[in-house]
Amino acid sequence: MAEIKERTDPYESIRLGNQYCFPLYACAKEIVRQYRKPLEALNLTYTQYIVMMVLWEFGGMTEGELGRRVHLDSGTLAPLLKRLEKLGYIDRIKPDNNERKLFISLTEAGKALREKAPEVAGAMQGCIALPEEELIQLKELLEKALAAMTS
Repeated sequence: MAEIKERTDPYESIRLGNQYCFPLYACAKEIVRQYRKPLEALNLTYTQYIVMMVLWEFGGMTEGELGRRVHLDSGTLAPLLKRLEKLGYIDRIKPDNNERKLFISLTEAGKALREKAPEVAGAMQGCIALPEEELIQLKELLEKALAAMTS
């Protein structure tokens, strides 16, 4: 039977070096920082870019569905969508039959912006200096953790 190690330091659990989430937080923050320069050409923030990627891939959808796909609540998503609308990239449409639902669709300018987007992906290639096999494994683990947290 494995020996249970007695904790002698009551503060062991709150040491930064013992936190599982801190490296994840720091990496995410650094990656978002690295996206800034390539995204300047599209006039987008990283979060706006994620929203646009979903709309480019799946087309128009309700604000609620979009929020679920990008893991953003309406308090964060609504102002972001207003800014994208102001930039001329999306339309926010209230259907006549339901005042509470907003339908989000790409404008022609938003659709055209997609042509420049692969340059961002190219510029970000290699931003995480790990072999491809480990990157795939990291992505799978993060998706598994996210699914467990959101189900």
